[in-house]
Amino acid sequence: MSPNNKKKLTNLRKSLDKLDNSFIKLIKKRTTLVKKVLKLKENKNEIIDKKRIRFILNQIRKKSLKNKIDPKITNRIWKNMIYSYIDYERRNFKKK
Repeated sequence: MSPNNKKKLTNLRKSLDKLDNSFIKLIKKRTTLVKKVLKLKENKNEIIDKKRIRFILNQIRKKSLKNKIDPKITNRIWKNMIYSYIDYERRNFKKK
């Protein structure tokens, strides 16, 4: 790799790191909201809402296409996020 390209790579990685820090802050906000949602659920079987998951993934696909983002990337990201939070809810569900 040329020295010029190494410098460009370093700068791009710094930009990615900044973006990752923004993602962390957003994940914290999302987690706070998920905790509030979980408190409203009375039964463990309310944790998974397949209809809502389908709706969300469909919306993400539309938004991805509109923004010229590969929908396979966003679908995978959202599915992982959704199922990670489902796992979180299962681990933290407290029967009332």
